[in-house]
This record gives sequence, structure tokens and C-alpha cells, in this order.
Amino acid sequence: MVIGGVGVGDVFDGASGSSADAPEWSSAVEPLAALQARFGSQARAYRDAGRSAGTRRVYESAFALFKTWCGQHQASPLPADARTVAFYLTDAAVRYRASTLDLHLAAIAYAHRAAGLPIPTTHQAVREVRTGVRRTHGAAARGKAALMTEDLRLLVGLLDLSPVGLRDRALLLLGFAGAFRRSELVGLDVEDLEFTSRGIRVNLRRSKTDQEADGRPVGVPYGVSAETCPVQAVERWLAHVRSVLRDYDRGPLFLRLDAGGRLRHARLSDRGVARVVQRWAERAGLDPARFAGHSLRAGLATSAAAGGVSERAIMNQTGHRSLAMVRRYIRDGELFRDDNAARGAGL
Repeated sequence: MVIGGVGVGDVFDGASGSSADAPEWSSAVEPLAALQARFGSQARAYRDAGRSAGTRRVYESAFALFKTWCGQHQASPLPADARTVAFYLTDAAVRYRASTLDLHLAAIAYAHRAAGLPIPTTHQAVREVRTGVRRTHGAAARGKAALMTEDLRLLVGLLDLSPVGLRDRALLLLGFAGAFRRSELVGLDVEDLEFTSRGIRVNLRRSKTDQEADGRPVGVPYGVSAETCPVQAVERWLAHVRSVLRDYDRGPLFLRLDAGGRLRHARLSDRGVARVVQRWAERAGLDPARFAGHSLRAGLATSAAAGGVSERAIMNQTGHRSLAMVRRYIRDGELFRDDNAARGAGL
């Protein structure tokens, strides 16, 4: 693997060989070079599979920034010493949020760990500079706004029965009702959906918090209104797809459309989810800059909390393993409930 133009997978470098099944173990001595020739390529493949492609891209981008900075200051990026990293944090603190700097530190640590080098980010000086940056500039993440139920109704009310309207309605409503991350939503295949009398049983094969791909089922029930029912919206979208692509029972659920609304046999990108949300938010009179793909997931959690849904039920739908983030949604959802302290003060 290469991060920012620097090879970090040297532990597996060497002559490539066959990845065929190895013979049964025996007491025969086999030099490391022979193992490297036999297993090197497959070991690299397993290593790369340990992190999602998205994570690897983010790390590569972050480490490239660090590498460029080091080149400008005649410092070594790999191996980097603690002083170099501390100075980089100090310089970058005026341009990046604390959460972004943490990502940069993770990328630097990953590059060193993969190359079998000492990790400079764990040095006390680096840790103290990081703490100081967070205390000085704040550590609050500037997330996108939640797309609440009433906002979603505005958006889908603009959608017609054109191919774009059918796909985007299904995308918005299923993404909201399932509280899916955008990568989860566009990663769904038709065969992952089971239609039942109570709604859709979605088999989520992999998610951000399920890197071992154990999978988990997500129930998406029928809506109370046909206009905002996610099940009917998905059924109508699939009916359109199958009218164009006969016997379409396997493959991406959400396909790309060309400028004329014609189907392309290609999976919609995760960035495409954000574009759909922002496009219809703008047409509904909302500020598109406030919303992104995550707004659907956040909207379900926040709207459910405002409606009095329990923490457990929200976590079952979102797949959160920690209460911390879910409770943030609950706090947001409860800000203007009837027992708001200011409301009770009688202003």
C-alpha cells in the first residue's frame, strides 16, 4: 500500500508468487523468502481488506498533506519524529478542525505502524499539543443538520413519477426510515431486500461498525401515508427498473441515471446521496449547505427522539453501539418538547 507516495507495506514486499492453497504443514524447514514468495501477495490483500476502501482513501489523503508539509520544511515524513508531528499540529491548527487533526494523526500512526516503525503520535509532547489545540480552538464537530420528518415531507412533495423522481423518493425515504449511512444505502443490492406483509426486511451486509461483515437485519415498516411510505416508494422504483432491465433480481438497488433520466447499469456513489439530498433541499427552499447524506440518518434518530421513541429502539434502527451519539440526537430532539424549562417559565 502507498500513502502519499510513500510505501508503507514494506513488511510484505518481495518477490510475488502464487496464492494457491498451501500444502499441509510439515516439519520441513522453509525459509522466510519462500514464504514471502508464496504468501506475500495474499497477505497484502488480507491486510488491505482490514480497512474499508473509504478509510484507506482518507488516510492516503491525510498522509499526503503531512508529507507535503514535511517536504516544505525539510523534515522526514516516514519515519517522522515527535517534534515534527508536534510542529505540524501547531501549524495545521489554524486551518483544520480538531476532529480533522485527529484523523491526520491516525493516518500518520497508521503509516508508521504499517512500515514497522516507531509511532511518533504517541509521544507525550504530541499528546499535549493535541490537548492544547482542542482546548484553545474547541473540539466540537460541525456536523450537518438533521433532515427532520417535516423537512422530508417537503422534499418528497416535490418529486414526480419520472425516473429521477421515483429513484430519489425511494432513496430519501428508505435512507431515512432505515437510518442508513450513505455508504450502507448505496451498497444495498436488490437481493438484500425481503418484502413482507409488515414492510421490508433489509439485510445490511456490512457497515462502518461491522467491519467483520457479520451483517444485521433492519426493519423498514410501511408508512402511515402513501406519499411518504418507504416500502411503496422502493416497490415503485424497482418496478421501473424491471420495466427497463428485465428480470432485474440481482445487482445494485440504486442505479445512476443519465441526464435524460435513462438507467445506467452502475451503482450510485455515496457522494450521489448527498447530491440528492442537497438538490431537493434547495428546491424546497432550505439551505442546501446545511444538509448532506448523513442528514437522513440523523433526521430519523432526532425525529424519533422528539416523538418519545426509546434509546433502545433508536439504537436498534441506527446500529449504534454506544449511547453517546444516540443521546446527542435525543438531546436535540427534546429541545422544544412541552416540558422545556423556558416554556414552563411563562414567558
